[in-house]
Amino acid sequence: MIRSLALALLLAAGPAAAEDFRSIPANRPNVLLILTDDQGWGDIHSHGNEQLDTPNLDRLAAEGARFERFFVSPVCAPTRAAMLTGRYSLRCGVHGVTRGHETMRSGEVTIAELLKDVGYRTGCFGKWHNGAHPGVDPLGQGFEEFAGFTAGHWNNYFDPLLPHPPKFAATRVEPANPDGPRRVEGYIADIFTDAAIRFISERSGTGEDAKSGEPSGDPWFCYVPYNTPHWPPQAPEELFAKYVDRGVSVEDAAAYAMVENIDRNVGRLLSALDQWGMAENTIVLFLTDNGPNGNRYNGDLRGRKGSVHEGGVRVPLFVRWPDRIEPGTVVERNAAHVDLLPTLCDLIGVEPPADRPLDGVSLKPLLMKGMDAAWPDRRLFTFKDWRGTPNGRQGAVRTDRWRCVREGKDWQLFDMLADPGETTDVGGQFPEVRDELGAAFAAKWEEVTADGFDPVPTIISTDDERGVELPAHEAELHPGKGEGIRYTGPNGWANDWITGWTDVDASASWPVRFEQYADYEIGLLYAATPDQAGAEIAIDFELADRPDAKHQARIGRVEYDLNQPHLAQPYPSPDRFPRPEAYERPWREVRLGSLTIGPGEGTLRLFGKKKAGESFPEIKAVRVRPIRR
Repeated sequence: MIRSLALALLLAAGPAAAEDFRSIPANRPNVLLILTDDQGWGDIHSHGNEQLDTPNLDRLAAEGARFERFFVSPVCAPTRAAMLTGRYSLRCGVHGVTRGHETMRSGEVTIAELLKDVGYRTGCFGKWHNGAHPGVDPLGQGFEEFAGFTAGHWNNYFDPLLPHPPKFAATRVEPANPDGPRRVEGYIADIFTDAAIRFISERSGTGEDAKSGEPSGDPWFCYVPYNTPHWPPQAPEELFAKYVDRGVSVEDAAAYAMVENIDRNVGRLLSALDQWGMAENTIVLFLTDNGPNGNRYNGDLRGRKGSVHEGGVRVPLFVRWPDRIEPGTVVERNAAHVDLLPTLCDLIGVEPPADRPLDGVSLKPLLMKGMDAAWPDRRLFTFKDWRGTPNGRQGAVRTDRWRCVREGKDWQLFDMLADPGETTDVGGQFPEVRDELGAAFAAKWEEVTADGFDPVPTIISTDDERGVELPAHEAELHPGKGEGIRYTGPNGWANDWITGWTDVDASASWPVRFEQYADYEIGLLYAATPDQAGAEIAIDFELADRPDAKHQARIGRVEYDLNQPHLAQPYPSPDRFPRPEAYERPWREVRLGSLTIGPGEGTLRLFGKKKAGESFPEIKAVRVRPIRR
């Protein structure tokens, strides 16, 4: 009503004023974007998986368009960045899944920002995985509301300790850490669905926050990035038992149980749209972020999560928009994650960013009934650089006929029409095709990496009294991991901590930027055995070498004796088999002291001064909070 009145007033004011109003169709569609984590192409019943039940996802595919050849990145964070921006993730600075390599630069423009700018209400409920700190978290990238977590995976799925709990969720104190995050009651995917449904209900005028029984009038964009079926293997008992009884392996039973739980939650979301009369005017999209996280059914596709072959990057995409997209539409042409932003812009009537290159194209001609579906062949690129600085040594190029793949030294070529399972390298028969596609990959890689991969510093500001937490898995270890200091896991995965710290000359560091000159309190989360207690550690800040640095920015340092042991026994974890990820533990926080510093960009460094035993205590995170004077 308010926006309609505003438009009427602008029209009355004359053409020039009306032209400035960002007009899109009066009955703008809502957008529900559902993403799942480590669910492969074969983890859908209607994709030929007779062991798995996904009735709601099958219904969604039947009621709209099903893409037969839709491609994403081999791992999760790059897919998310590409999907949200319409740009290959390397352009956005995203080249990994942990240690800050998953962070999307704050200057990127997401679909949430574009829709928010034209009056959409925006909410994100689930796993973000494109930046953990202010400016790069969901609230800094276009979302007004966020519930979930920002890391690459979570530790426990039953009654989780969520750092960003949904509003109005039932919570309780964790006895082992009463001052820490509260437990949110329920199973994690159900919790995210509850939050998304509440967000949608508030737009319908029926939610607890609604002021009347009338819809708010504002369209909405609801992004639900589930974190399952990513491990740890924690699934509802009823569903797990069902698949064990069907005779599948324990690993597959855990994955299928989590997938069917997702299916039920998708059903809940669709039912909510029906209940509130929103289904007809809501674009619903469902996709997954990479291939399966195990060697389970995946059609005849070669590869799994992490692979640049078809099985690592070909995933489901279902799009429903009643009366616009014909039920039962099957799209055979190649499409990719980078196409979703330009597609939604085209469907809604929003201008995509014009100040930067987009790698995607609008899929509207393939989706909408009555449109010319002529579609040129195109090259889609897969980049795999997720353990260190990108080097372009692994990747793929996909056309309608060919998949050209490099996993080692040489390029291989597969004829996807004759050999969809990629069993025979035909590069020797078609060397000119192989060489042309390999050269195209090299040129594209140079283009999308032109801005480099400088670490994105964590912003520390007095505007946020909560401060920031610098987790161990975002630290760079010196002289290197395994050299007198290491992460719990092999590569510093999300939720890892620093352990095996035996070398007094080793250290950990984080890139940071202090926005204001102020006093900042420095805290530490740690665990220590009795013989580790008494170790002496220090934290300092070294200003980057900048000629324009303010005179007041200077080196600061605090020192502390960690004299209290804290054993930090892991919380119970109802895993169906031993997990590859780190376990969740209660950590002890100590306040080390304060630094007076800023503004300036540089490195916050943790180092040891003296061991009490054979190794220093284990370190979970450093906390930095502004001190109010």
